[in-house]
Amino acid sequence: MHPPLALHMHPMCAEIIEQFQQCHLDHPIGKFFGKCTDLKIKLDRCFREEKAVKRKANFEQSKKLKERLQTLRKEAAERSPEEKNFM
Repeated sequence: MHPPLALHMHPMCAEIIEQFQQCHLDHPIGKFFGKCTDLKIKLDRCFREEKAVKRKANFEQSKKLKERLQTLRKEAAERSPEEKNFM
């Protein structure tokens, strides 16, 4: 089972998605007997690669946010009591 084949959601795999959809249109019966299986395998691999890229980007973004939060907490802890009461 694959995710929805919306081209705007999977720009890395757009070409393979179009080929896969065209194969299903060209072979309405053959698709049930493995005519488009090679494209399906390519599509699954592409989705895995795309997911890995997104996962890495999200991880990097979360690291930056965690570092920013730590610096903000450190700055807040270093403030004098007068500054804390002022805020």
